[in-house]
Amino acid sequence: MTRFRMPPFSRRGLIGVGAASLLAPTLFSARADAQAAPGGAPAGGNNGPAINVSGAQNAPIPIAVAPFTDSSGVGAQITGVLSDDLSHSGLFRAIDPASFVPNSVNNGTPVWANWTILGAQAVVTGAVTDLGGGQLRVEFRLWNVGSQQQLQGTAYTTTAANWRRIAHIIGDVVYQQMIGEKGYFDSRVAYISDAGRATSPVRRLAVMDYDGANNQFLTDGLAMSLSPEYNPTRQQLAFVSFRDNHPRVYLFDLQNGAERMVGSFGEMTIGPRFSPDGNSLLMSVSRNGGAAIVRVDLSGSGMTELTDANSINVTPCYSPDGSQIVFNSDRDGNQQLFVMSASGGSAKRISFGPGQYAEPTWSPSGDQIAYTFWGQGGFSIGVMQPDGSGERILSQGFLVEGATFCPNGRVLMFYRQEQTSSGQDSRLVTIGVDGFNERLVDTPTYGSDPSWGPLLS
Repeated sequence: MTRFRMPPFSRRGLIGVGAASLLAPTLFSARADAQAAPGGAPAGGNNGPAINVSGAQNAPIPIAVAPFTDSSGVGAQITGVLSDDLSHSGLFRAIDPASFVPNSVNNGTPVWANWTILGAQAVVTGAVTDLGGGQLRVEFRLWNVGSQQQLQGTAYTTTAANWRRIAHIIGDVVYQQMIGEKGYFDSRVAYISDAGRATSPVRRLAVMDYDGANNQFLTDGLAMSLSPEYNPTRQQLAFVSFRDNHPRVYLFDLQNGAERMVGSFGEMTIGPRFSPDGNSLLMSVSRNGGAAIVRVDLSGSGMTELTDANSINVTPCYSPDGSQIVFNSDRDGNQQLFVMSASGGSAKRISFGPGQYAEPTWSPSGDQIAYTFWGQGGFSIGVMQPDGSGERILSQGFLVEGATFCPNGRVLMFYRQEQTSSGQDSRLVTIGVDGFNERLVDTPTYGSDPSWGPLLS
């Protein structure tokens, strides 16, 4: 019997304890603007996406975000975050504001010739009004330059401190109007913050906006913890903590900072992963030198074993419809990916490359599975279709792992570590599922093991 071991590329960074209070983002009211823009279509109207995704991937949409008129002092910040969001997707090219022709918005309506000359296909205009009492009114309009019509007009009322989230929400609206799919900017990511010396690292559970802003540490780093995982239906995290040197699964409520233990499930627990409805967890538990995949109902109804422990079966993940589970196993002698029914039973192998596969994660749309691959060329992040076909490598490096999909499945986040004397230089990065537009996510410390949460709005 093979002695139980962690897969060589499943380090799954360590975190600590000590719950810090984290309140949910402040809610705001939103309404579609009831008036039509001069010479334009009714506000909120939608005649379908302006461009298809494949076209935007080949030639990003040139879009201009005009400076919002502002009486609050945050208008420039909102336009900056909005421009960054659109550029970050790789589907848009935000036109440099330095090239804008002065006075190119007249009474809220674009001066079309001034935007046409810049090659803009769309223009975003807006205004920020200080309502007093810490409240803002933020309105925006999205314009199609070619048809000289308004595609969307919406106003939001929110607290002044919530301006960044409003920018993300506007970005998601623009994304959906132009691409025809929901955006992903109004979302958060849980990850492991790595600090301290290599010989005595401090690894804390942290959460941030998808772009690295509004970082908050949730634990104090005094105990070893593993594997943060976002609940797909609510603001909640699951993770494993080694408090008192014993592995236990915990839940952390991001709305009120409350923490509760789910339970202790074996010598070693790897995972966990939520079901699509957020009401149960998949995880791997070690037993007699192997590891079994189990399902734990969060209502307290008990644990169901889905595989035996005659081999090492780890890193399970549900399909988005909850009918199947992908996992990696050495049952054939080498770590490969397998798919089985959500109720367990026989499994079908889907990976056959000359190396080892681990950490599979199913895309929200169900059409792809991302994974970590380890072969002679080092580590890679790749994607394949659920039947194993269409395998593509997206990124390679000394150590790259821990892929997680954004809410619409168009972007992956993972962590990259280069070979250094400290061994603690892991950085979070994003990349499109087409393998282009890899970008560093700025965090206050080194970071690893990201888990991308659902849309907040």
